[in-house]
Amino acid sequence: MCGIVGYLGNRKAYPIIINGLKRLEYRGYDSAGLVVMEDDGFGLVKTKGKVSELEEKSKFLNNGSTLGVGHTRWATHGEPNDVNSHPHLSNDEQIVLVHNGIIENYDSLKTELIQKGFVFHSETDTEVLVNLIQYFKDKENLNLTEAVRYSLNEVVGAYAIAVMDKNDPDEIVVARLGSPLVIGIGDNEFFIASDASPFLEFTKEAFYLDDGEMATIRRDKDIDIRKIKDNLKVTHTVQELKINLEEIEKSGYEHFMLKEIYEQPKSIRDTMRGRLLVDEGIIKMAGIWDYQEKFLNAKRIIIVACGTSYHAGLIGEYLIEDLARIPVEVEYASEFRYRNPIINRKDVVIAISQSGETADTLAALKLAREKGAFIYGINNVVGSSIARITDAGSYTHAGPEIGVASTKAFTAQLTILSLIAIKLGKHNGNLSKERFNSLISELDNIPELVQKTLENTAEKVIEISEKYKNATNALYLGRGYNFPSALEGALKLKEISYIHAEGYPAAEMKHGPIALIDENMPVVIIAPRTGYYEKVVSNAMEIKARKGQIIAVVNTGDTELSKIADHVIEIPNSSEEFSPILAAIPLQLLSYYIAVKLGRNVDQPRNLAKSVTVE
Repeated sequence: MCGIVGYLGNRKAYPIIINGLKRLEYRGYDSAGLVVMEDDGFGLVKTKGKVSELEEKSKFLNNGSTLGVGHTRWATHGEPNDVNSHPHLSNDEQIVLVHNGIIENYDSLKTELIQKGFVFHSETDTEVLVNLIQYFKDKENLNLTEAVRYSLNEVVGAYAIAVMDKNDPDEIVVARLGSPLVIGIGDNEFFIASDASPFLEFTKEAFYLDDGEMATIRRDKDIDIRKIKDNLKVTHTVQELKINLEEIEKSGYEHFMLKEIYEQPKSIRDTMRGRLLVDEGIIKMAGIWDYQEKFLNAKRIIIVACGTSYHAGLIGEYLIEDLARIPVEVEYASEFRYRNPIINRKDVVIAISQSGETADTLAALKLAREKGAFIYGINNVVGSSIARITDAGSYTHAGPEIGVASTKAFTAQLTILSLIAIKLGKHNGNLSKERFNSLISELDNIPELVQKTLENTAEKVIEISEKYKNATNALYLGRGYNFPSALEGALKLKEISYIHAEGYPAAEMKHGPIALIDENMPVVIIAPRTGYYEKVVSNAMEIKARKGQIIAVVNTGDTELSKIADHVIEIPNSSEEFSPILAAIPLQLLSYYIAVKLGRNVDQPRNLAKSVTVE
């Protein structure tokens, strides 16, 4: 969840680190810190709060140092404060370390170290690790690399770390297990980071460390990569990153979230590019085509995901079962990995994750692989852990998503799932040629319909958000394909406005939630004309009978629900299969504008981080 950045080369390290931390702040923003190697040792500053506060406190470090590391934190062990912030020093103040992850056996290690005379100043698991490195370095008379490897073989948990030794101004040692770490290669210079955004203007040549690997980076030398467990040497192929610097800037928008909402016509088109070939009447997806027998002969498909990706998976269940008639189960990855699930060799397990690094989803995939299932990944980050562990997969190509609340990644995931469902439905004979052609033509037109939705709904949503910004609760209702849309709409409102909201199947309202409805309760009803429209209208009547305030998301030209609702947001007409993509737009805008009017930190909502790389 935390962000790590480091530099070793011929430039000044401080500006690279501080600017890199600003780009990584979406990963955590409880506290921040950095250390640079100065002539007389470590120049270390850390603070509770955001990177801007760290920058203010650390300006005196802006010197000629060409080696340093930084950290922006999402707190796990220990509350956010100056002491618990990273970097952490060893007792002898010779070793400094930054860490993303959780050391699960830190308590027993800490007890042993205390018995050996070590003193601890913070509540963190990270301070245990840096002192364990000192212990092995002193006891066995090891160099830094060997001391790190010895220590990590004693550790249980997940980590990405960067370590420096006060007596060696030419070396950084890094390692990873379960948390991402990428190494950028420049001209006689090296960059390390949790993702590539901190060093895009300097180099696009990079590689990702694999799980269970560590690397020693020395000035003017080749990187030495080894397996942590057995010290075997490893080689990696350096790849060219495809991300552009402008993709991670706000480009004039007030917030990244708003920028990413408005990027959805492009991100959906990019997701379809090269895959949806309407003129040729085909869907071209190598990951499906090369393994289509695995899918077509699957006993069932299991989708594992968390958060917004889980909601995309629920819609994927509707799509695949409806269009391809293959049984689908959707599981929270965090529950799936612990409940001893029944997995067979004829099962296909699809993991959905924006970052490709979600800890629970990765663990679920590893479990499925051990059971012999075919595993398929849908994620947005080339070279991510999920991309590397799966048998096959599809990148969404949505571009970097910086806002913590996922928007364009969600609709890109729905686009991939639509392509998969339609392709499988054609190949197993469930879709006629006419139905297939109709679906792909309509899907091809979705980016334009999303653009129209953005243009036609924003002003109405702003007006509605002003009226309901002080609501304390909200209810979201949908049926069929749009029940998961209700879940996602409620999640967005919770995430960034901190207003309690719940999503329900509209028919379930009578089984409890109706007790909450009064004149102060806004109820968002997602009711495109396709699907169960008449039944949803009946639900709306029940709400109005109890003086509930209805915000209806309906198709253009709606006549029935529009007469009942207090507020109407119109989206273009579409098949039911694609209506969740269009419905997502006003729901995202509604949560955004309510949060803005409440003065919330939209891109960095409290207690959250973009990539959940720890349990």
